[in-house]
Amino acid sequence: MYYPQYRPRRMRKTDSLRAMIRETHLQPHILVYPLFVIHGEDVRNPVSSMPGVHQLSINHLIEEAKECAALGIRSVLLFGIPDVKDEAASSAYDPEGIVQLAIRALKEHVPQLTVIADVCLCEYMSHGHCGVVREDGCIDNDLSVELLAKTALSYAEAGVDVVAPSDMMDGRISAIRAALDNEGYSDLPIFSYSTKYASSFYGPFREAAESPPQFGDRKSYQMDPANTDEGVREAMMDIEEGADMVMVKPAMPYLDLIYRVKTETRFPVAAYNVSGEYAMVKAAAANGWLDEKAVVMETLLAIKRAGADIIITYHAKDAARWLAERVSAKSLGDER
Repeated sequence: MYYPQYRPRRMRKTDSLRAMIRETHLQPHILVYPLFVIHGEDVRNPVSSMPGVHQLSINHLIEEAKECAALGIRSVLLFGIPDVKDEAASSAYDPEGIVQLAIRALKEHVPQLTVIADVCLCEYMSHGHCGVVREDGCIDNDLSVELLAKTALSYAEAGVDVVAPSDMMDGRISAIRAALDNEGYSDLPIFSYSTKYASSFYGPFREAAESPPQFGDRKSYQMDPANTDEGVREAMMDIEEGADMVMVKPAMPYLDLIYRVKTETRFPVAAYNVSGEYAMVKAAAANGWLDEKAVVMETLLAIKRAGADIIITYHAKDAARWLAERVSAKSLGDER
């Protein structure tokens, strides 16, 4: 359709006019901040490949969570680094495991936050894979699912608000739903990493979580980056099994998947702006090649525009500060 009198630039002249017709908006409450928790006292180990990110003992975890809440971030995502790893991932479902202790501490000291616990076995396995490895080197799907359900139930008993299975084993959502329902946790939501690709962007995370596979790779259970229909099917399957929210991971290289999963499921969809995406921006900004604030905000806006209702990002605290600054500037009339 042709509008001969329409000149789009008229509505781009000032910030107020641009804001008037802006289609996509970012707010701190849609951001989820990942946190890495480790045993010990007064531990704050920097992650070398992720500037600004640390492994935190519980006292520092509480401080970080309080800062998130003050910034308007309402949710955190927990990853645990255990003292003991074995081939049964026993620390994952230990009632006194690091994530279980962290959940209790956060619910006591920062009760207003939604605490989400990542449910996977890789951090707890001696070999770094997301499931039990058979003698032939393959993952035992069904035995792995039993341990994942046991882990999710342990987190529920510790008081978690949401469990987030990230392993990509077949049937784990239905198994976790059944385990939770059978023990009286039918109201506990499952936030599924439904559409998780075997990506090259996870390297820094594996340093932070101390979880690189000791042999092979994860391509036999994480998805082929070439496949889009399969990504939608995975989300649909998890919804049918009882997932309350679904996720696309990573975010930026998979904006098309975010859009498809949202439009085809009409379910709440998250996107995980992963460690490699974060590290690249940080490295480029440190070298003066990019304006970090501008790039981060454009990135998050693109993820939201693609259809994400929730964005998991290591930029969450900075983004929340920048959003608050923008609101403050507008209220003072600094922008015209």
